Amino acid sequence: MDNRAGATSPTPNTPDHKGNPDAWTEWLATPPGRYLLQWEGRQLACAVGNVFGYYAVQLGMPALDALADNRMPHRIRVLQGTRPVAEGEWQPDLRVADYGELPFASQSVDLVVMPHRLEDCTDPHQLLREVDRVLRPEGRLVVLGINPWSLWGLRQALPGWLGGGFLPHAGALIGAPHVRDWIRLLSFEPDDTVYGGYAWPFLRQEWLARSQRFLERAGDRWWPVCGAVYLVCAVKRVRGMRLVGPAWRGVPARHGAAVAMGGRGSSCRGPASMSAEDAGSRLYRAGHPAGTQGAGPRDGNPL
Repeated sequence: MDNRAGATSPTPNTPDHKGNPDAWTEWLATPPGRYLLQWEGRQLACAVGNVFGYYAVQLGMPALDALADNRMPHRIRVLQGTRPVAEGEWQPDLRVADYGELPFASQSVDLVVMPHRLEDCTDPHQLLREVDRVLRPEGRLVVLGINPWSLWGLRQALPGWLGGGFLPHAGALIGAPHVRDWIRLLSFEPDDTVYGGYAWPFLRQEWLARSQRFLERAGDRWWPVCGAVYLVCAVKRVRGMRLVGPAWRGVPARHGAAVAMGGRGSSCRGPASMSAEDAGSRLYRAGHPAGTQGAGPRDGNPL
């Protein structure tokens, strides 16, 4: 990789992942995990398919190829800590690093996708600051997360004997409104938020499929913000000078310049084609009543 997104060969700090990173890979093989992957894959195809540039980065979740539909020449995945890559996992261009110190130069990356990373970080604000640092101006950020105000989030919040531990991590769920507020405090401008996944949080495939048939259509129409998962898209804005128009438009026009209104030899003689002597004579006559025009000015001024 060249200097534009060159690695800084960081020394990994203490990993900030709260749970077992392999737990997500195992959970995504379950019926609700496959259901979530299908929805996220469709939304990511729309979110990253038309983002252009040179360097796209995915943070974590190796079981999900979040950049499959992106056409950038360099698609990089960053894994937390020193975790080895399992056989069969997607491996385009791999980096192993601390999410608090991403191994990229400042303003060198065109796209960052974060599937469920904020939920597993001890310091999500530091992770967002790092993403803001490495993204170039007008770069894109895509965040995926579990909605805490959904049936899935409710089941996760319940005690274990009532169904807690449905999701493969113990981190706090962060809602899409909080994500948008956090990134606005940096250099980002959120431009799209999508919710989905309205099926009941069942582990068995037949029960999940039954609830999916009805709730998917009803949820999109009647309670869209209660979807199990959300996707937030944002663009990095850098405030600066802006050209609003040619500079010559602000220069005032000269006064007293003679402009011909008609063609050569034309008998049309408007006010703009009068000579300076004609203009002074007309102004002089307008300022003196009849019978006094021959008296002339008292102090020698032409007016």
